[in-house]
Amino acid sequence: MAVINVSSSDVDMLARLMRAEAEGDGELGMLTAGNVMVNRVRTRCLDFENVNSVPNMAFQSPGGFEAVQKSYFYQHARERDKRLAKRVIDGERFHPAENSLWFFRPEGTCPAQWWGQWNTGRYKAHCFYSPLASECPDVFRTY
Repeated sequence: MAVINVSSSDVDMLARLMRAEAEGDGELGMLTAGNVMVNRVRTRCLDFENVNSVPNMAFQSPGGFEAVQKSYFYQHARERDKRLAKRVIDGERFHPAENSLWFFRPEGTCPAQWWGQWNTGRYKAHCFYSPLASECPDVFRTY
């Protein structure tokens, strides 16, 4: 069961964004990045109160994803990438991004906090950050 409402073009866009942001971290890296992306659409808190669709999330300004400015984001969505996107749309969650709303790729170690949000862990090149439950209870809600 989908945890966000999507069209087929939304699935394609999410698949392309997951690939563009995290392909170098393999399938699990793409799935963790996808968790963050889906969490931003399904929550109504912090910087994401008015983000209610995949395109709003991808192109949010400020706060969207740098990959949308790169040519590889605009490549055709591959079937493999669409299958991964559907997994996170259907509510699969992956550590350390289960409740995360942010991730980034630092040069070195993951800072304990990033823009006031707490580190929940690292997967390969990316560090993941979640808000406190009191700041954003929606992101901790189970399906």
